[in-house]
Amino acid sequence: MGSRADKVAIGLLQMSCAPEPRLNLDKAIAKIEEAARRGAQIVCTQELFGAHYPCQTEDPKFFDLAEPIPGPTTEALGAVAKARKIIIVASIFERRAAGLYYNAAAVIDEAGKIVGRYRKMHIPDDPRYYEKFYFTPGDLDFVAHPTSRGPLGVLVCWDQWFPEAARLTAMAGAQILFYPTAIGWWHGEPETVRPKQQNAWETIQRSHAIANGVFVAAVNRVGVEGELEFWGASFVADPSGEVIARASTTDEETLVVECDLAKIEEVRRNWPFLRDRRIDAYADLTRRFRS
Repeated sequence: MGSRADKVAIGLLQMSCAPEPRLNLDKAIAKIEEAARRGAQIVCTQELFGAHYPCQTEDPKFFDLAEPIPGPTTEALGAVAKARKIIIVASIFERRAAGLYYNAAAVIDEAGKIVGRYRKMHIPDDPRYYEKFYFTPGDLDFVAHPTSRGPLGVLVCWDQWFPEAARLTAMAGAQILFYPTAIGWWHGEPETVRPKQQNAWETIQRSHAIANGVFVAAVNRVGVEGELEFWGASFVADPSGEVIARASTTDEETLVVECDLAKIEEVRRNWPFLRDRRIDAYADLTRRFRS
């Protein structure tokens, strides 16, 4: 296995959220501090951790939750990153201009500076997940953000269901794919559907780890908000798809997980999917449907 230099400890903040944004930021900072004390070098928040998930209804008042990047949240987290000499991946409701909003993420380095941004590319519109009302589709592409701990990929929630997003981010050089997430069960769904949904959610992301030979870190929230019950179960999968850590389905939890980046080379030598891709035969992937 790899040397000490190949190993990086990542922290995942699985939280319940209050309606008041300041309370959530304070809680997140406390949990980031905890993760850093436990050795985390990269810490990732859940999706839109700054408030209750706003997209259960279509209400213009929730645009007031948005802020610019850089802005108050990145400044507060930047101070923590600098003090603790860690990297923070933060999910933020971004206001770019009047009437123009994104479901975004910022990568903040050990100096407290923003070194990467991502805007959610795939925007859902499902019962209690009315995100198309709030968010413009992302325009920053699928990239790897260079950091002192290696290149990181950041995607957001609904992006996790699309193999194209994971593939392109891995092809850009990302060694760890972070997925800040807010997913749960709607109270109107039958009980029999719940385990199927959660299993599908984990399975698709583990498949991204396998197909691309990378680490995958999914960070979900917990708690009941309105008609949604968030199922937590934040996890880290290694490049062979094995879940090496998983959080509770009901409780707040801060995972700190060591990832041996040397496993990427090891797994890709044995499963050379990137080598065997038929890039000459994939032109139709740019079409909505083939027939």
